[in-house]
Amino acid sequence: MLAAPLARAASVDYPAVTRGRRLRFPRDHGAHPEYRTEWWYATGWLERDGAPLGFQVTFFRARPEWRSANPSRFVPRQILLAHAAIADPRHGRLRHDQRAARDALGLAGAATATTDAWIDDWRLRLEGRVYRAQIAAREFDLQLALEARGAPVLQGEGGFSRKGPRPGQASYYYSRPHLAASGTLDGAPVRGKAWLDHEWSSQYLAPQASGWDWCGLNLDDGGALMAFRIRDKAGGTFYAPPGVAFAPLRTWRSPRTGVTYPVAMRVSAAGAHYELEPLMDDQELDARASTGNLYWEGAVRAKRAGREVGRGYLELTGYGEPLRL
Repeated sequence: MLAAPLARAASVDYPAVTRGRRLRFPRDHGAHPEYRTEWWYATGWLERDGAPLGFQVTFFRARPEWRSANPSRFVPRQILLAHAAIADPRHGRLRHDQRAARDALGLAGAATATTDAWIDDWRLRLEGRVYRAQIAAREFDLQLALEARGAPVLQGEGGFSRKGPRPGQASYYYSRPHLAASGTLDGAPVRGKAWLDHEWSSQYLAPQASGWDWCGLNLDDGGALMAFRIRDKAGGTFYAPPGVAFAPLRTWRSPRTGVTYPVAMRVSAAGAHYELEPLMDDQELDARASTGNLYWEGAVRAKRAGREVGRGYLELTGYGEPLRL
């Protein structure tokens, strides 16, 4: 170690996200390690013994802002993080866990050929058209197969998703709605429907932005809806796709962190309006030990004129303090 050359660090030039890039599969199911940040995000509703519950499994990949000439495999050229959660009204609060590791010595990584991200014994991988999630958390054990029965849905303009008015404020983004979910939770069989997002970018949030509101809904008529807005630091809308609006209907204050979240939302998109009601209010995820953030990630029912028309997830970030990516 004493004879090893001193590490030399230089800043990284991340590639820009540009309009017109064609997404190609299966390659774009895999990791894009040259970009700043990336995530594979699976959520859904399950049933166990006839009772509903929600789940979240997310793997993040981040490329540090510096590069090193040090050849050691311990140098963190990529960082992997993961969150997992179960929303069960019978439990009363969100059960969640998190992991963080560098991509060294095979203990963590993200493959480039197709979806395959892992940290120790946590894993999300794509086999054919089935995503397999393996999560051995502190409070639960989740083993799921998520079967995709349709082609990826390219968000924005052919997968180019604007996140602000400036050209660099964008991501590459596609979704897999209506995934058929089956597996076990703590050894008991579960079955339901899920949603998967894959997104990567180099410059995601503008300095004026504080966080975002997002929803992904599997609708009962076979349709699906993804909608989001980026909020400014005053709580208003900094950026949203044309025709998209979020309006809080009810708030909930966390007894642990004191943060208040609008857990019931009215979402408008493409001329349609949906009222989102949470499966339970306490779905706050404290990820300060990994990504450094607090956020609310919740299973919700989608209603129109008081009638349930779908189910999905609502994500609320940047309510305690501005989101850091």
